[in-house]
Amino acid sequence: MIRRLAFTPAAITLGLMMTQASTAEASDPDAAGMRLSAAQRIFDTGNLDTRVSACQDLDTFVNATWVAANPIPDDHTRWGSFNMLAEKSLDDQHRIVEQAAARADKAPPGSIEARIGHLYQSGMNTRAIDNAGYQPIEARLKRIAAIDSRPALSRYLSRAFAAGQGQVFELGASPDYRNATRIIAYVYQAGLGLPTPRYYTDKAYADQRAAYVDYMTTLFRRVGESDDRAAADAREAMALETDLARHSLSRVAMRDPQNQYHFVTLAEANRTTPNFDWKAFFAAQGADIKRGFSLSQPRFFKQFDKLLGNASLDRWRAYLRFHVIDDAAPLLSRPFNDAHFAFYGSTLNGQPEQQARWKQTLAAVNQAMGPALGQLYVARYFPPQAKARARQMVHNIRAALKTRIRNNDWMSDATRQKALDKWSKFLPKIGYPEHWRSWQGLSISADDFYGNMARAAKFNHDYEMAYVGGPRDRQRWGMTPQTVNAYYNPTDNTINFPAAILQPPFFYAHGDDAVNYGGIGAVIGHESSHGYDDQGRQFDGDGNQVNWWTEADRKAFEARAQKLVDQFNQYTPIPDKPELHVNGQLTLGENIADLVGLTLAYDALQSALAHHPNQARMKIHGYTQAQRFFMSWARVWRGHSRPKALEVQLNSDPHSPMRYRAIGAPSNMPAFARAFDCKPGDRMVRPKDQRVEIW
Repeated sequence: MIRRLAFTPAAITLGLMMTQASTAEASDPDAAGMRLSAAQRIFDTGNLDTRVSACQDLDTFVNATWVAANPIPDDHTRWGSFNMLAEKSLDDQHRIVEQAAARADKAPPGSIEARIGHLYQSGMNTRAIDNAGYQPIEARLKRIAAIDSRPALSRYLSRAFAAGQGQVFELGASPDYRNATRIIAYVYQAGLGLPTPRYYTDKAYADQRAAYVDYMTTLFRRVGESDDRAAADAREAMALETDLARHSLSRVAMRDPQNQYHFVTLAEANRTTPNFDWKAFFAAQGADIKRGFSLSQPRFFKQFDKLLGNASLDRWRAYLRFHVIDDAAPLLSRPFNDAHFAFYGSTLNGQPEQQARWKQTLAAVNQAMGPALGQLYVARYFPPQAKARARQMVHNIRAALKTRIRNNDWMSDATRQKALDKWSKFLPKIGYPEHWRSWQGLSISADDFYGNMARAAKFNHDYEMAYVGGPRDRQRWGMTPQTVNAYYNPTDNTINFPAAILQPPFFYAHGDDAVNYGGIGAVIGHESSHGYDDQGRQFDGDGNQVNWWTEADRKAFEARAQKLVDQFNQYTPIPDKPELHVNGQLTLGENIADLVGLTLAYDALQSALAHHPNQARMKIHGYTQAQRFFMSWARVWRGHSRPKALEVQLNSDPHSPMRYRAIGAPSNMPAFARAFDCKPGDRMVRPKDQRVEIW
């Protein structure tokens, strides 16, 4: 996800682009020819479907031939540019962990190489895992069986969180929305196994509910319950989950920052949940919450407390047992792993085949020690000069954003100055952290996969809780370097670009400006513009949630944003389910960031080409720089999805399906129509009164 998945004028002199080589090329025709040849290879126009006009459908024009020739692999639910680059990252990581495993016994004790090597070894030892059955979780199941009172239930929940294996709700540490210089604890609604609360109540998802109960029953049988007991426990667990779902906010409501933060003192929290003692809970976590914390969705927690007091202990035990088994299933013997995939992979998302064991184990390594693996990844695959080059491109895109803010014609000077102040406080982070985290104290063995993952969960939980009550560190990362993604964080006002995304098809060391700006340039613009989308605009440059907008400017922004909501509501991705459409409100932040990000990247491209008019007029394979820019953008979103996975995405994902990201933003840009000489009435040309321009 490019997000939340998120993120002074100067001449464009980025070392990896054609503009840097212009002086040499003027005196060396061979150099110019080499770069032209590289540019031709970088974008293969043989994949274009020239039977379809870009003015009618940019996605089909750029991507349909490739999509038809590249079916979705059986171990994926979607396939496209992002997935292919993610696979490359996995292959790179695979080489690292295989070598670490081969050398683990000889590596320095306590080194990250030794820990990662032994962790990977333990996950690949399927014989030992299968022989263990469900023995690794027997002690946890016995602790649940021993819950014989309401106080014992509360104590169990507190201890489970302290072990890094919390249930019912989520716990984390983040900057305070009202004072972003300090870190506080946040608790959020959670506890559901189906994709959204709607799946528990809507008639349309009755089949998924029935399959979920069957899956629960299967897991209960796997730990030795009789058929009747397993079916009864499944009904009890589902009943409690359904009750939680009825009091959970929707995905759209959860996007609103007003629903993400509710600061309370301990006394206030305990009045909200008289059956659950938050002082005892946070004491068990070792977290400093003297001043308070965010009880983020009070309605959910009031219902949680009601269930603590009124739901039968049998119901609670069934619910907790199921989630312990479900959470552990991918780490247990094959029958548990297969059952987990059969429901979440196949039934819900339509994935025919489970991923190879090495990919499953690598996912576990990333879950447990992702930043440590990232340290090894960067050392091998991301040289320092790549970071410097990417930093310059970020500078150029941000300069375009500043110009857009300055020249905005619908915003008052008062709000504009606040927007510029926020711009001045952006912190770009490129590739990887400035300082690597220590893993001292984490015990990893070569023959205890579940135990390793449990110890890592505890270790990471303690690491997170240690930040509560302390100062914010803007240099911390929320993604690992090997992640193919990028993000913007409103509470520290940072834009973050992990190393793995700074590669083709986003970023080419020898690519022409148009392809690079249409790829990584638009990604950089996307993350930067999240600071001014419907969520990000509610935070100032210091990361505090404050209203820095005049009432008139707020209304003007919301009117423009609503037009984008209306546009995306019209998209219906699944032909045989026309009633299912993109949720324009759920996807609004990402759609704004796509539109503004692509606009900023186009502006930066024009600034680059203005310094080199010969390049600006140059065609490659018959296509202009402007055309290659938009073609590069569409190629980034090349791909297709399985219908079941697409339905889950429409219900739960704040990102629009790939096809609509390819066409949505360009259809609002006059620059696109000019590039391809489109005419009024063409499908990719919106009438002026329907066109959206925000920044």
